[in-house]
Amino acid sequence: MTCPLCTTDGGLVIARTTQFRVVRVVDGDEARRFPAFYRLIWNHHVAEFSDLSVTDRHASMDAVTEIERVLRSLLAPTKVNIASLGNVVPHLHWHVIARFDWDSHFPAPVWAAAQRDEIPGGAQARLPVSLAVVDAAMREALQVFSG
Repeated sequence: MTCPLCTTDGGLVIARTTQFRVVRVVDGDEARRFPAFYRLIWNHHVAEFSDLSVTDRHASMDAVTEIERVLRSLLAPTKVNIASLGNVVPHLHWHVIARFDWDSHFPAPVWAAAQRDEIPGGAQARLPVSLAVVDAAMREALQVFSG
C-alpha cells in the first residue's frame, strides 16, 4: 500500500523542516467547512508518536503548540482541536483545527455529523483575518524549527 503522506505534501505547504512539514488543508469538505485546518506531518514514515526519539517528540509538540498559538492569537477561535488518529492514514500527523461556535459541526468533532447548515458564503468569510495572514504568521513562528 502506498502512503499518501509519503507521496504527496498533504495540503498547501506552509513550512517545511528536515523533520516535518506544516500544511493547510485546501481541498474537500474539510477545507470548506473548517478553513483554518492545519496538519503537522512527520516527513519520515512512522506510524506512532512513540516511534520518534525524545528530541523529535519534543520538536513535534513544540511545533503543534506554535500552530495553536498562531491560530488563537489571530483568529480567536472558540476552541482549537488537536488530534492524531492515523486509522485511515497510518503516517504520523497532527490535526490542528481552529473551531468556532458558528461552524457547521460545533461542538461535535469535525468528523461527526453536521449540527447545522453551512455558513452562507462559506466559513472562510467569517474569519477575522485572511488565511494568507494566518499562513504568513505560521511560517514566521515555525522558522525556529528550520535549524
